[in-house]
Amino acid sequence: MWRKCNKCGAPIFSEDVKAGNYICPKCGGYFRVHARRRIEMLADAGSFEEWGEGLPISNPLGLPGYPKKLSELKEKTGLDEAVLTGKLSIDGHETAIGVMDGRFIMGSMGRNVGEKIAGAAERATALGLPLILFCCSGGARMQEGIVSLMQMAKTAAALKRHSDAGLLFISVLTDPTTGGVTASFAMLGDIILAEPGALIGFAGPRVIEQTIGQKLPEGFQRAEFLVEHGFVDAILPREKSRETLARLLAFHERTDGQAAALSGDRSTDAQKGREVCAEENAAGAVGEMRAADAAGYADKVRIAGDGQEAPEKQSVSAWERVKLSRKQGRLTGLDYIQGIFTDFTELHGDRAYGDDKAVVGGIAYFRGRPVTVIAQQKGRNTKENIERNFSMPSPEGYRKALRLMRQAEKFGRPVFCFVDTPGAFCGMEAEERGQGEAIARNLFELSSLKVPILSVVIGEGGSGGALALAVADEVWMMENAVYSVLSPEGFASILWKDSKRADEAAGVMRITAEDLKALGIIERVIPEPVPVEKKNSGDFCRVLAAGFEEFLARYGALSGEELTARRYERFRNM
Repeated sequence: MWRKCNKCGAPIFSEDVKAGNYICPKCGGYFRVHARRRIEMLADAGSFEEWGEGLPISNPLGLPGYPKKLSELKEKTGLDEAVLTGKLSIDGHETAIGVMDGRFIMGSMGRNVGEKIAGAAERATALGLPLILFCCSGGARMQEGIVSLMQMAKTAAALKRHSDAGLLFISVLTDPTTGGVTASFAMLGDIILAEPGALIGFAGPRVIEQTIGQKLPEGFQRAEFLVEHGFVDAILPREKSRETLARLLAFHERTDGQAAALSGDRSTDAQKGREVCAEENAAGAVGEMRAADAAGYADKVRIAGDGQEAPEKQSVSAWERVKLSRKQGRLTGLDYIQGIFTDFTELHGDRAYGDDKAVVGGIAYFRGRPVTVIAQQKGRNTKENIERNFSMPSPEGYRKALRLMRQAEKFGRPVFCFVDTPGAFCGMEAEERGQGEAIARNLFELSSLKVPILSVVIGEGGSGGALALAVADEVWMMENAVYSVLSPEGFASILWKDSKRADEAAGVMRITAEDLKALGIIERVIPEPVPVEKKNSGDFCRVLAAGFEEFLARYGALSGEELTARRYERFRNM
């Protein structure tokens, strides 16, 4: 009835722990969860169907005593191996699942574990199902030698086929996830989640300390450390597991139409898209905001807010536009995301080095349709600006954006980008980590991304740092935004050796939305009868939402090949 918490040492009532998702009610520490208990916590009643049971015992090294140990563990745990696989539904969303159990030789991966995971991936692929794997392992199983090592390649190959079929794989890392499991299927998820405080790493902390002869810092290799360093999308509190997984499965649930689109069966829609685009090009209408689509653009005056009419529009200089684009209180990328989209779920990290807070990205719904949204994010105050590096992305920010765009392509989701940066971060560490390569890679990959991309410059569009999120089918600009090869201050310093002539430089650089529309660099200018800010955000978000719907109606009907061909011609003609 009573047991002791292995984190805080407090005596706790066992039933309280079971009722509380196996979390200590005193300190919040997580107990390890048995595989079948995990299934009970997630599955709709009666929905679990077990797969892959009954595999014969594997003993490739012929170790004496090993088969007996396996037999004893089978009897003790009620499992035939260190992973339980099958199919279930979570809040009505059907998925394949695998749950590892640390009681079975510390969840180590031998031949049968690899066989069950690969088999689950293959069966999920055949049935068109997503796959969720809960990882808990000490790594490869030493008792099976090199055969254990080969399971890393086998499971990875099976997951590649599952991925190539356009199917979702969610990896959930629990305590501990180490060794060959970390270096194979655990880190290959389209979305990677981790329970709070979970130990995650390739080499265990004791091995590292013995190797380098140093004490490791507090929190090293824990789940939060992995988020900070770009390898995990989000922390998954256990009490929210079912809700979060159901939401992610819903985002990726494929309708018959989406399945046809992914398989390339789009001929009728593609023809319709060609006709629409041809008509608009012929009429010279591409890029013009239609007042009817924007509900009369709030009658062009009510955007003033507080029931007041907007003042009559005055001529605004380029330098004034620059100052307005930088003005404190102007809407940020997150403001637009929250005002236009629903159920935004942020995903973190570049899977290589870090999570750059200057770039925010994730998945959301736009009028019932799953989309990917990415924004360069300025802070709303000085503290936030410092945290977000004044929206100057580092290489990992661009790599995070590219990762999310590739994910969008895999699942057939349109991409919306909000551009607002004075430029890519110019620092020694950014150069060390390949700032130029990261931007170049985005330009290279975005040119051939086979889903619709729309980029909106909402504030500053500074140089290549902005372009890295603006290789799109169309680029729009808010009227008080600017987009330039470098800042007016930099232009004046380089050309005239006098940064104080920035206002003059702004006038000759042709950096305003009106200038860029005339040059054919952008397709649409979003009027600002008054500068956009919090009090009138609703009106502007409605305007953009109407435009986004029109954009999807035109570009969503085109095949991937047609999209990339049009995008190529767009830039080829500049």
